[in-house]
Amino acid sequence: MKHRIYILTFLCSLILFSCSDEYLNKEPLSDVTEESFFQKSSDLELYTNGFYRMFPEASVYNGDERAGEIITTNLSEEMRSARLIPTSGGGWNWDYLRDINYFLEHYEKCDDENAKKHYSGVARFFRAYFYFDKLKRFGDVPWYDYTIDPTDTESLQKPRDSRQFVTDKIIEDLDYAIANLNDETQAYRITKYSALALKSRVGLYEGTYEKYRNIDGYEKFLQASADASLMLMDDSPYTIYSTGDTMHDYMNLFNAHDAETSEMILSRQFTQTVAVDHNVNYYTTTSSYGRPGMPKELVNSYLMNDGSRFTDQANYNAIFFLEEVANRDPRLSQTIRTPGYTRKGETMEIAPNLGATTTGYQLTKYVTEPVYDTNDESITDLPILRFGEVLLNYAEAKAELGTISQTDLDNSIQQLRNRVGMPGLSMAEANSNPDPFMAEQYPTVTGANKGLILEIRRERRIELYMENHRWDDIVRWKSGQTITNPLRGMYFPGPGNYDLDGDDNTDVVLFEGEEPGGQTEGIQYIELGSDIFLDENNLVDPQPDFNNRTFDEERDYLYPIPRVELQLNPNLTQNPGWE
Repeated sequence: MKHRIYILTFLCSLILFSCSDEYLNKEPLSDVTEESFFQKSSDLELYTNGFYRMFPEASVYNGDERAGEIITTNLSEEMRSARLIPTSGGGWNWDYLRDINYFLEHYEKCDDENAKKHYSGVARFFRAYFYFDKLKRFGDVPWYDYTIDPTDTESLQKPRDSRQFVTDKIIEDLDYAIANLNDETQAYRITKYSALALKSRVGLYEGTYEKYRNIDGYEKFLQASADASLMLMDDSPYTIYSTGDTMHDYMNLFNAHDAETSEMILSRQFTQTVAVDHNVNYYTTTSSYGRPGMPKELVNSYLMNDGSRFTDQANYNAIFFLEEVANRDPRLSQTIRTPGYTRKGETMEIAPNLGATTTGYQLTKYVTEPVYDTNDESITDLPILRFGEVLLNYAEAKAELGTISQTDLDNSIQQLRNRVGMPGLSMAEANSNPDPFMAEQYPTVTGANKGLILEIRRERRIELYMENHRWDDIVRWKSGQTITNPLRGMYFPGPGNYDLDGDDNTDVVLFEGEEPGGQTEGIQYIELGSDIFLDENNLVDPQPDFNNRTFDEERDYLYPIPRVELQLNPNLTQNPGWE
């Protein structure tokens, strides 16, 4: 009886989630039992559809707030070092794992061999995805590949397994998925290519996590990442379109309503047809919803369009916006508002709105037509796994292993640079002249490939901006002190009239004291010391109350286990520094 109730509960929640009529014409739910279910291909598909609820929504585009890569009016707990040990919750939830393991214990009742192969691969993919999330958040966690009976005290009170063991099991699941999943391009469904891309990500994460903590055996994970990436690069239909193909340029890749299947290996679908939408337009364009902005440190990281370093200029932090953004890597002007920016579907050029961004650098990635600006109306599909990341994973894994060649760079990083017309990355030049600006950010990078690794990190940060990678990258590189750097925005010499779009007309008036009279419609009037603050170098300070942030190297890379879980399982131990 309990299995019947369990299946009914799971399927009811799935039907509510699906928002689709296709599940309403099935046999009555009262007839669903363990004996009658899992018999047909459609049963396996229906059950595994529920696993897709694990994928993130808004955190794809706003998750970088956690690492200060997007600065809003409210800093994250991570940025403020304000995390506390929760009583319960806190990410320590295992419901999806039970669903997955339950499926894997029953799917073989189906008599369709092809369906069994594919959907067991889907389940193993999601078990790997589930455990990778737990590994990143908590480190060592108990590994379960079976459903736990409520009376099984031994299993319920199991101690943690080591992160190396858990990662081995994750890769084992992904290898199974790679061998059994269908090899087709489907932007919204798990395929062989999804499993390869996730293996590429997992191997790089754990390999670098262990390398930068001097843990023996990290090489096998980096090699697993490189191998999975290379398989995708050699044997998949995915590609990066070169410059000149405006349909597939960087900006259009992310503001398209539907996922571009030439590069998006796996996306989360959004559509107004069934009221499945998100909030990115409202998030980036309104002055009443956090005012997200790019930090100046990241703006400084973008190269000039001839490949030279912006930060090699004297006084690079005292260059006004119009000159600052001129002749830069085109991805900058395709990620924030710069002169010449127009909304999708419109022709009127518009300047940055300082009322809608804390730093002055207003975000445009994922932003579509103004008709979608209302709260929770955006329908751009959001990337979960894409080919561009795989190329970056390959280059980084090979560089960290010390086995990279110029050919490897040309086959990976160069594809991304070709799309935006940027010069290639020279391994010899990078290593002979490491960028001091980048080296200051990542002091733990050493060795023969120091300059190259720094350049790959630059490329990754720029290419994957607003795709929720930055926190994970900082953790695996053991670069937590990075997020304590000063948070800054645009340079303004002081009070005055400013043209932000280069049309010789005033866009912003910064004033002190009494507000100017005779104001002109369309001009932004902003009071210094009230609406925005400038630091001693005349850079916008978006968070003047949080200039003395800290990061605990012994504690803050992992999250705490909730108190109630430690009480329920005496064999669990709290993460270091959270005791």
